[in-house]
Amino acid sequence: MKKVIFAAIAVMTFGLANAQDVKFGLKGGVNLSSFAGDVENTKSKVGFQVGGFAEFKLTDKFFVQPEVMYSLQGAKYQQSEVNYYSKGNIAMSYLNIPVMAKYYIIDKLNIEAGPQIGFLLSAKDKWEESYNGVKDSGKDDVKDSFKSVSLGLNVGVGYDFTENLSAGIRYNVGLSNILDTEGDYKAHNNVLTLAVGYKF
Repeated sequence: MKKVIFAAIAVMTFGLANAQDVKFGLKGGVNLSSFAGDVENTKSKVGFQVGGFAEFKLTDKFFVQPEVMYSLQGAKYQQSEVNYYSKGNIAMSYLNIPVMAKYYIIDKLNIEAGPQIGFLLSAKDKWEESYNGVKDSGKDDVKDSFKSVSLGLNVGVGYDFTENLSAGIRYNVGLSNILDTEGDYKAHNNVLTLAVGYKF
């Protein structure tokens, strides 16, 4: 799977040599992230992302847009049993590098898709639990429990309000296992993002 992702990024990057012009910009938005796979009792959590992008025009309708984004994501979890209760919030920060292919289906409205590689910067677990009425809480560094690289596929829709201002919604489907623990358990990042961008 890694070879497929890197090959797709290489093909898109090579195509930029034929770009007619390029624009740069900044973007930021709100994340709704979760885990999928062999995980139970998890819920979505709200985060954010912010970064920059370059938009390469290949034709009047087709563009390639590589990005560099700082993204705060992760998931919440909760477990309840007889005489025991626990909940927590796993906050993970990534440096994500998506390379998106954008196609304008009509004026100002585009659809997009492309691969993404993410580099884990940090992972913290803020938790609290209660056992037989005795409560405890803490915040642990759990970065060693997760793999340093995450691969995914993005799909989305965008709209240009003006020549400079745009907004879009994007869904990232995690393709690689992010857990770095013993056993056969697997988990994947899933992130829904609503973002606003500005081109200079």
